[in-house]
Parts: sequence; C-alpha cells; structure tokens
Amino acid sequence: MYYPFLLYSKNVKHQPVFPGLKGDPFIADLSINSPLLRGMDMRDQKEMQRVLEERMGSDFSWGVSPYLERRDTLLGDCPQMVAERRYIHLGLDVIVSLGTPLHAPLRATVAERGYETGEGNYGGYVLLKHESSCFETFYSFYGHLCKDSLPAVNEKFSAGAAFSEIGDFHENGNWFYHTHIQIITQKGLEMGYSSKGYCTEKDLRSINDLCPSPIPIFKINGRTD
Repeated sequence: MYYPFLLYSKNVKHQPVFPGLKGDPFIADLSINSPLLRGMDMRDQKEMQRVLEERMGSDFSWGVSPYLERRDTLLGDCPQMVAERRYIHLGLDVIVSLGTPLHAPLRATVAERGYETGEGNYGGYVLLKHESSCFETFYSFYGHLCKDSLPAVNEKFSAGAAFSEIGDFHENGNWFYHTHIQIITQKGLEMGYSSKGYCTEKDLRSINDLCPSPIPIFKINGRTD
C-alpha cells in the first residue's frame, strides 16, 4: 500500500501534527495576485505576521496556506527561485503560534535534521521517515522550526509524540509563524526534493509521484461542528 491510501488502514495509527486545533482555519492566500500581499515588502515578515494576526482576529486560532499555490510575488526576491522559475508550493503551510509543538503523524524515525541559514530558507527543519510492513516507505518534511528543539538523527517517535516546535523569525528563515509540511516519496527523496519546497510548472507532470499532497496526513481531531 502506498501514500495516501495507507492512512485508511486500521493497522496504521494516524495522529494530528497539531492536536486540539479548534474551529475552521483562516485561509491565507499567498498566490500571485493575493490582496494579502499587495503593497507588502516580502522580506518584512514581522509585518506579515502582524497582518495575519489582524486578519485572523478572534475568529481564527490557526490557518493554512495551500499546496500547489503559485507564489511568484512572495518569492520574487529569492534569486534561485526566480532563476529556476520554481514558484509552485509543494507543502501545506500550517499557521500556528510561536513555540507550538509538532507531533509525529505516524510512527517515525528522524532521517534528517538541520538548519538552513539565509533569508527565505527553512531555518530549522526535520525529515521524518515512515516505514512499515503495511505500506511503502515515504517521508514527511517540516520546515521553519526552532533550532534548539530539533531532534537527533535516528531518534524514533511514536505516532502522536512531540518532536519539535515552531521557530521564531531569527531561526525559521525569517518567515511568519508556521510550518511547511511536505510529503516526499522515496523517488522524490532520491531526486533531491527534501531541499526543494517549490517546483516549476513543467515539474507538475510528475509531482504526484514525488511530492503528493500533504493534506491527507494533516489530520484534524476534536472538531464538534
């Protein structure tokens, strides 16, 4: 069985990355023509955080920004992205508060952990390896984390166990408070997608075999409405 169908198996324990999220999410549109970005200095992420908090107000305690969203405007001052025309988002951005712990969605082993320096990069990141006799091995990636909270390589976590925390501006690549969740297949890992959070339009032809949608793994529980 392969992702995401393994998530429907009764033999696989699947837990939320952020337990206890309540209510509907704020949908943060970061696409090319987003009103949210109009007139914004893309590298002033403290201002972006302020705007997000203002828009979310008391109505939303968390938010998301979509998988496969095209982000030319947001990435316009990132030279490598512009040169390679990699503007299409391969993750699901989940917006939560600074310091919020992340939990392993499935039983996992830490395949990689590290710190990517520089504006617009990942800052602290973790790559979890998920393997079982029930399904084909695959990976889940988490970026923009607290540098001091990163687990050790080869450390093992049960489904639902906390493994890291959301990082601050100085350690998360200078981004608003969120994590980038990306699914990477074994083939995708071999093709370098653990360091690629965006792809080109041409890449979309095969992206489901490399970085399929992370939405199914982002389980929500505790909803009563």
